Amino acid sequence: MIKIWSMKKNEDAAAKKKPKTSAAQIRVQKDLTELDLPSTMKTNFPDPADLLNFTLTISPDEGMYKGGAFNFSFVINTNYPHEPPKVKCTQTIYHPNVDLEGNVCLNILREDWKPVLNLNSVMVGLQYLFLEPNADDPLNKEAAEELRKNREQFLYNVKSSMRGASIKGVQYAKVLVQ
Repeated sequence: MIKIWSMKKNEDAAAKKKPKTSAAQIRVQKDLTELDLPSTMKTNFPDPADLLNFTLTISPDEGMYKGGAFNFSFVINTNYPHEPPKVKCTQTIYHPNVDLEGNVCLNILREDWKPVLNLNSVMVGLQYLFLEPNADDPLNKEAAEELRKNREQFLYNVKSSMRGASIKGVQYAKVLVQ
């Protein structure tokens, strides 16, 4: 009888040491197993045990950002999926929907977020921003203004910035891989 009691104590101690899996972790795990990313997108988990913090690299194969590799950090808090993931571009890029601090203007990361959306929705939305930059909902107002008023100059600025050029006093990250 005493032996059974001490075994029960050992089990209880082991259960206390093992961290509980949160609802957010379970949902993220589900989202990740359902991911069907194209070859233009890759995820990276610096700490494989931490599914709530990872990076996504988008390498557009068409459009004005073709040839670049753009890195985004994903930080998912414990209220996911009731709150959207926090997504930031880790490089300084010339884009109407990404400001110089890396904040991203994507409606489903803000007012249009719903718990039925998943990580795949966010990733596809990010990729779409590189195919169709949205000058009507900008974070980088100068880039948006250029896109609206002078598309050729905007294209020139995109290509120059991707090579690491400075535009209007702002130094951009070299993101060209080809």
